[in-house]
This record gives sequence, structure tokens and C-alpha cells, in this order.
Amino acid sequence: MTGGAKREIAHILGLLGDERPVIRSTIARGIIGVKTQLDSRVAIQRLRTLFNKDPLIFRYTLKWVPVDSWTYSNLDSLKEAIADIRDKIKVSERWRMIVEKRRYTLYHKIDIIRELAQLIDEKVDLENPEKIVRIDIIGRYAGVSVLTPKDVFSVSFG
Repeated sequence: MTGGAKREIAHILGLLGDERPVIRSTIARGIIGVKTQLDSRVAIQRLRTLFNKDPLIFRYTLKWVPVDSWTYSNLDSLKEAIADIRDKIKVSERWRMIVEKRRYTLYHKIDIIRELAQLIDEKVDLENPEKIVRIDIIGRYAGVSVLTPKDVFSVSFG
């Protein structure tokens, strides 16, 4: 299935204008890392347009999540990454944090959130945030992003 997903990613990004994305398997089953020349937020919007025209173009890839930066998954590295991106949450914007862990047992999600959330001063809103601080931990590495709810593309047929 990974081969089909990689071919699908290359095909879709080619349609969007990136003929040479870097596509790599990760140690986490079902997660593929992609480096593209495209602006990831613009690419996500264009994925929605592609999906609306031809939903069957997405057979293997069901979720696309932009990553602003990669770091190590230890708490000190994660704290540095949060310090670097926390200014993407503007004064008075409400936010929440999501932590997704794969192949990682060092800390529980709640402990990671507790340590990192205190670095961001703005008001938390778990129900209707304007920004989402997303931490995707895959083994030794972590992707860190500040997203709006529309920055993640998920295939849904319902």
C-alpha cells in the first residue's frame, strides 16, 4: 500500500506543480513524509479543489497535514520549537494543542501538552480554536505546526 500512496502523492503534487517532491516512508505505519516546493497551505486548498472535481483521485492518501518545522521529540527540543512558532498565534486568538504520537512512549500526551502549553500566553479554546498547535511525534522526531482548522485536508465521503 505504501507504493500506491507514494505514487498517488507524486501524481497529485505533480498536478499542483511540484514535479520533484521528496517522498519518504516513516517508521510509523500509514504515515509518509513529504517535502514539497509548494506552499503547503496553498497546496491544501488546491487538494480540496481536486477532491471536489474528482474524489477518486485520493485512493491511498486520506489526510494531508502541513508541518512548519521538524525537531527531536525530547521535551527540550519541543519547547524550543514552540518558542520559535508561538508568535504565529496573535494576541487575542484562541488556540488549542493537539499531540499525535506514533512509535513513542517517553511521555504521555497530557504531560507533553502540560509542558508546552504553558509557553503560549493566549487563551485556550478546546471547542472552537482559531489556531491549532499540532505536534506530530514519530519516534525520535516531531513535526510542529501552527494551523488553522482549514489547513488540514481529510478525505471524507460523507
